[in-house]
Amino acid sequence: MSIENLKINDPFADDVGDTPAKNYVHIRIQQRNGRKTLTTVQGLSKDYSPKALLKAFKKEYACNGTIIQDPDMGEVIQLQGDHRTKVMEFLTDKSKDKMGKYALAKDMIKIHGF
Repeated sequence: MSIENLKINDPFADDVGDTPAKNYVHIRIQQRNGRKTLTTVQGLSKDYSPKALLKAFKKEYACNGTIIQDPDMGEVIQLQGDHRTKVMEFLTDKSKDKMGKYALAKDMIKIHGF
């Protein structure tokens, strides 16, 4: 007999399906202590400047954040608080981009979390 509700769900584990690998942007939430959370953004292409995005996110959402260098995942943007849907809207909004060529399609973004 196994207990099903005690399985640990890894937020960094990617779903492996029959679809070919794409360059997705992953937006995740991590639980800190208590009700505190972190939002992480990874997988952005080289066209985007992580520093400029972090500055825009911090100004837009009135939160603090940092850029983490990870050997496997590259540069990861961390924001304090749960900003998953707001970050997705920011990255897909063509009006925020002057030329409209850097806005992402919604099917290129995966949101992970509870």
